[in-house]
Amino acid sequence: MSLPVVVAVAPGSAAEAAGAVVGDVVLTINGTVPRDVIEWRFAADEADVTMEVSRGGLELTLQATKRAGEPLGVEVSSAVFDRVRTCDNHCEFCFIYQLPKGLRKSLYLKDDDYRLSFLYGNFTTLTRFTEADLERVISERLSPLHVSIHATDPDVRSRMLKNERGAMSLRWLRALLDHGIAVRGQVVLCPGVNDGATFERTMAGILDEYPELESVAVVPLGLSRFNTEPSLRAHTTEEAQAIVEAVEEWQAIFLRTLGRRMVFAADEYYLMADISVPEAATYEGFAMHEDGIGMARTFELEFS
Repeated sequence: MSLPVVVAVAPGSAAEAAGAVVGDVVLTINGTVPRDVIEWRFAADEADVTMEVSRGGLELTLQATKRAGEPLGVEVSSAVFDRVRTCDNHCEFCFIYQLPKGLRKSLYLKDDDYRLSFLYGNFTTLTRFTEADLERVISERLSPLHVSIHATDPDVRSRMLKNERGAMSLRWLRALLDHGIAVRGQVVLCPGVNDGATFERTMAGILDEYPELESVAVVPLGLSRFNTEPSLRAHTTEEAQAIVEAVEEWQAIFLRTLGRRMVFAADEYYLMADISVPEAATYEGFAMHEDGIGMARTFELEFS
């Protein structure tokens, strides 16, 4: 486990007044060793903050006093201090496997960490999620989370993830929703694998089993020129057209049943299909904008 290192101190902040400086290694904050920046922020939100730090071989105690909820004024070195939980799935379509050699090490990190899902919108398959994780998410209200669904059929999902736990891990999705955690889902469509009839079953499964989902993004697999999987290919124009049609049909079903559209096709599908992207109101607030849902429409709005 690494310890948080101070990389910035805001001028005029409580941390500066307490004597914090760049390079301080934080041993404890309010008596606890934080596992990640989430625990750090909870502690730093208190009115009275005590930090034990290591500086130049010396251990110092820094006392900061401020209003509860006021920023402490310290930026630390990373988001996770007890190691990022890595992914043990082996999805053929994973973009990590399609990177060239020689890039910086961090680009090859394949995470499946619910904390990064909460902090940055990374998608987790929940195959490494535990009861302790569920308890923490509920108690700290870590919401929204972002979950890779891909298929609700257990056999299809486990084959796609190349992990037998993929057949069972959506039970955690049900548990999260039962406890009021907002979840945004994603379905990466691979031609001949989880499109067509399988996609229809996935949408029906979501409506039947996970209607509380905030939204579901339907996105195409990404392929780079470094892909070595011969079974993977891009969607054809006709396939993209069929996917857009299927998504819009399910939007109508969700709208009629739940009062919202729920599922959204990636802009890329509309571009591949040579179909105009929907009007802004269709995106219901652009919640999945960072997943490539509605970017084309907002771009047009900005320059119109």
